[in-house]
Amino acid sequence: MSFIFRLFIMLILSAVLTLNSVHSVQAEGTAENGVTAHRGNSGEYPENTLAAFESAILLGADWIELDVLRTKDGYVVVNHDSSTKNVSGVDLHIGNSTLEELQKLDMAAGFRKSNKLTETTCPPCRILLLEDAIRLILKYKKAKVSIQPKNKCVDESIEIIRKLDAVSWVGFNDGNLQYMMRVKELEPTIPVFWDKLNFNPDDIETAKKYGFETLVIYCEQLTPEQVKLVKTSGLKIGVWTVNHPALMKKFLQWGIDRIYTDIPRLLISLKTEKSISFE
Repeated sequence: MSFIFRLFIMLILSAVLTLNSVHSVQAEGTAENGVTAHRGNSGEYPENTLAAFESAILLGADWIELDVLRTKDGYVVVNHDSSTKNVSGVDLHIGNSTLEELQKLDMAAGFRKSNKLTETTCPPCRILLLEDAIRLILKYKKAKVSIQPKNKCVDESIEIIRKLDAVSWVGFNDGNLQYMMRVKELEPTIPVFWDKLNFNPDDIETAKKYGFETLVIYCEQLTPEQVKLVKTSGLKIGVWTVNHPALMKKFLQWGIDRIYTDIPRLLISLKTEKSISFE
């Protein structure tokens, strides 16, 4: 979805959302509403940054999704790719870099360039520690955070979660079965959203065997039959990553429990403002 189209959608939505008070929008985040902000509000802000996370919280997403990797010197930082190239323009491999090296990068550079913004409209952002993101969640206590480990860092992540007394405010999501099994071994009460690119009915029994609560299926692979099968089994079902209003409407009609999106403002409005049409 182009930035111009996103901007057009956001202008329409902002006119509607101003009819509601800030407090009423924030209140949406206090209850489960099935909106997962993918890498935060990454349609409007640089992905996996405090600005993107805080915006998603204030909009009312009940879950904020982020990605984590372990650095060369053992820190758990927030970034999707193993390299920083796409977001910063500088190609550093996180697993081979120190925190000090990574903190010199501007993690908003890629977003700024692709959307033709200036440093005034899109200020520089430094790479986050997982601890920073969790502290933001604990500050507002209006949303939870779903952590996606992109390398072997589940143990370190849970150690941080325990240190911050945040077990009840987190979940984990990924397609790596071993990583998700490890989460349940260490903290059985932490919910797992098991990502599946290609769904197989056997995945239901695997998920139930290891205590996973939700199957999250890639949007282009999901069918109504799969939705019914998963929900009948007693598991919840989610879909990733959905940014087009027509697809959002379709999945809402199918009874999807959770939708991952880069544009939480749009999804929240479609769920709360039934009179708006985006045909």
